[in-house]
Amino acid sequence: MAVMHSTSEADGATRSGEEAPASAPWGTGAPGPETAVRLEAHGIDHIPEGERHGKARSLFSVWAAPNVSYLSLVVGAALVLMGLSLEQALWVIVVGNLFWAFTAFISISGPSAGTTGSVISRAMYGIRGNKVVLVVTGWLIAAAYLALNWSAASVAGIGLAGRFGLEVSPLVSSTVIVVIAAATIALAVYGHGAILRLYGPLSILLTLVFIVVSAFILGRADWSYQPPEALEGASLWAALAGGFAIVASAPLSYSNSPDLARYLPSRTRASAVAGWTFLGAFLPSVVFTAVGAVAATSLDMSDPEKALEGIMPGWFVPVFVVAVVLNTVSNNGLTAYSAGLTLQSIGLRISRVWAVLVIGVLGTAMTLYSILVFDFLTSVSTMLELVTVLTGPAMAVFVMDIVMRRNHYDGKQLLDQDRGGPFWYDAGFNWAGISAMVLGGLAAALFVGTTFWTGPGADAVGGLSLSIPAGMTVAAFVYWLVGRSPRAGLFRGNPA
Repeated sequence: MAVMHSTSEADGATRSGEEAPASAPWGTGAPGPETAVRLEAHGIDHIPEGERHGKARSLFSVWAAPNVSYLSLVVGAALVLMGLSLEQALWVIVVGNLFWAFTAFISISGPSAGTTGSVISRAMYGIRGNKVVLVVTGWLIAAAYLALNWSAASVAGIGLAGRFGLEVSPLVSSTVIVVIAAATIALAVYGHGAILRLYGPLSILLTLVFIVVSAFILGRADWSYQPPEALEGASLWAALAGGFAIVASAPLSYSNSPDLARYLPSRTRASAVAGWTFLGAFLPSVVFTAVGAVAATSLDMSDPEKALEGIMPGWFVPVFVVAVVLNTVSNNGLTAYSAGLTLQSIGLRISRVWAVLVIGVLGTAMTLYSILVFDFLTSVSTMLELVTVLTGPAMAVFVMDIVMRRNHYDGKQLLDQDRGGPFWYDAGFNWAGISAMVLGGLAAALFVGTTFWTGPGADAVGGLSLSIPAGMTVAAFVYWLVGRSPRAGLFRGNPA
């Protein structure tokens, strides 16, 4: 079984404008009908039109399953714990989740290019520049999100182990984490077919369980809740901005939406691709984050696992914990799947399966650290606010590129890495994209306002965290301005 591609195979593929497919090493490697038990044959290579299939509506369940989420409950509760009233928290939840529109918009490039988002972004940063950007925005952040979601599920799983009489110890905690991680990695290894087939039933099952949980929560809600000390003036605006950053960080992190749409026929309507992606992610995110905020009006959500299990019948607790684990597997399955493809795009000549295993090991190690060494809730709020320094500008550049190119991408050209190729630009770097990321990231960092780090810009406006609007606005403007310059040659080889 060939795990590493030979130099001659990879070089030949590059010369022809099509990268080596990095097909599944445990199968024949030959493309065939996708099933939940067949290893995906394709990696980052171009999906031929004859192998495209499906309808845009299938994207609804693909995005709904990971967003019927325990972590959404935690984030919603965190908004109230920050001092917001219930009404204020609900407004933040709706507005922050509108950023799923960006995730949905960039998904339309998948059917157009027939390849992954991590390859499409070569148009924005150049062949070499893209590798640098992907290491940070596509791979390390993916590992951090794996750890964050695994941590949420592991907290619930470890608590369930204690209910069954197991003494909670580092060994038990580590075992729970490794088992959850292994299930996730298995799903990501099987790839697109397994995700497409399994997420429909999963989204239905998870919705039913979380509706029951929501009923327990809503039955105890304090609808007249007001924070002990009402926030006013600068403190209120700072809390609103910080909460918005936390909620919006989730959709801004999903630059992998083209990966999940790339198997759709190129003739699929862009509005349908974007619409079903948006609805699948937005609706459950709003509903269950709002339920989390409501829970904090009557429960001590500083320990969400203990608080939620305390209002459930004993027989339902294991059902809830299993649902939390399944949600985490579905959420991280998408992340690990795309992170494996990203690792291939960076240039490691390994199969998609081994790329998934590498990201899985790194994410597991980070999870072990966050559970055994660090505080979970601190991990959640700090990470979600800080990652927007990078994910916001990256999303803005992607959106602007699609607008400027009118979503015209040639997947085979994007896979051509030869010097002088259409996306080689200036020694392998597209300075429009690189400068937009750097300046956008600096603008975002200046306006970060967290307990971990407060930028001078945020200090100047009373601690108001404006990292998302600042970073995205600057990145989009710089990319548009520099990209339009004839010297930049942004559309050389793939014109709009």
